[in-house]
Amino acid sequence: MTETFDDAREVIADLHRIVTPSGVQESYELTAGGIDHCVYARGRDRSNPVIFFIHGGPASPLAPAAWQFQRPVEEYFTVVTYDQRAAGRTLRAVDPSTISDTLTVTQYAADAIELAEQVKDRYGVEKLILLGHSWGSIVALQAALTRPDLFHAYVGIGQIIDGRANEGLCFEYAMQQAREHNHTEALEQLASIAPYPGDEPVTRERIIIARQWAQYRGGLSAYREDSLYYFQAPLLSPEYTVEESETIGEGNEFTLGRVLDEMLTVDYSGVTEFPIPVLMFFGRHDYTTPTKPVEAWLEAVEAPYKQAVWFEHSAHLAPWEEPGKFLISLVDHVRQLSV
Repeated sequence: MTETFDDAREVIADLHRIVTPSGVQESYELTAGGIDHCVYARGRDRSNPVIFFIHGGPASPLAPAAWQFQRPVEEYFTVVTYDQRAAGRTLRAVDPSTISDTLTVTQYAADAIELAEQVKDRYGVEKLILLGHSWGSIVALQAALTRPDLFHAYVGIGQIIDGRANEGLCFEYAMQQAREHNHTEALEQLASIAPYPGDEPVTRERIIIARQWAQYRGGLSAYREDSLYYFQAPLLSPEYTVEESETIGEGNEFTLGRVLDEMLTVDYSGVTEFPIPVLMFFGRHDYTTPTKPVEAWLEAVEAPYKQAVWFEHSAHLAPWEEPGKFLISLVDHVRQLSV
C-alpha cells in the first residue's frame, strides 16, 4: 500500500491555513486556451499586491512545493500560481492527446495572459507582479512583452535568455567539475555527448546527462549533490494528494520532448527594450540556467527600472535555498513597484 503521509500533511495544512478575516486561500479552475487550468491563491490580506507566479519545468508545478517557502511571503503579497497545460493536476483536466500539438511557447504565453486577466479581475487589482521561474521565465518574459499593461513589474528567477548558450555553459561547468574531482563516471558520460550541444540533436537523454553532472556539483541546489527536499515536497503538500503528485512526472515526460526543440532556440538577447520594471534574482551557483547570458542581457537592456539581486548561497532554487533573502528581496525591491 502506498504511504500517504496523512498525519504529517494535516499538520502542515493546519499550520499553513489562512485564518485572517481579510485573507484568501482558495483553489479553483480557470479556462485559458480552451482548457481548464488549476489555480491556487493564498495571502493574509486581500489588499496586498498580487504576485502571478509562472512555474518552471517544463511541467513542474509550484503549488505542491510552495509550502516549503511561501508562507512568509503571503504576509506581504497574495500569491497566485497555476498548473500549466499538461502539468500537474491540469494534465488530468483534459485528454493529453488532444493538446499535444499546442505545447508551444506562444500558447503557454497566451494561456498566461488569459489567466492573468481573470486573476486581476477576480482580486480587484489593476495590475499583477509577474514572476517566472526557469522554464516559466521563458513564458513570463513573452507574456510581459506581449501585454505589459497587465503587470507592474517582472521578476525572473533562474531566467532563460538564450537556451542554447545555457546548455553549453551547463556542460562546461559539469566537465570542469568532473575533471577537478577526477570523477571517472561523470567524465565518461559527459564525453559520450561531447561536443555539447554541438550539431547533434539535443535529445532528452543528452540533456539529462549534461544536467545530471552539473547538478551533482551543486548546480541545482548549492553545495548539494541532490535536491530530494524539492522533488519529494509534493508528498507532504497540502495542495496535492500523494496520488496526484504522480502527475508531475507524467507531465514532465509528456511535455519535455514536445517543447525541447523550441526551448533550445529561445533567444531573447535581441530584446533591447523592456516595457516594465525588470528584476533578476540570480543564484550565484546556478548551472541549471547559468546566469552569464542573463547578466549580459540585463546590463544592456533599456527598461523603466532594472535590478539584479544576487543570492550568494543559492543555485537554481533560490526561493527554497534562501527563503529569507527571497522574502526580503520581494519586500524591499518589488513591493514598492506596485504602489
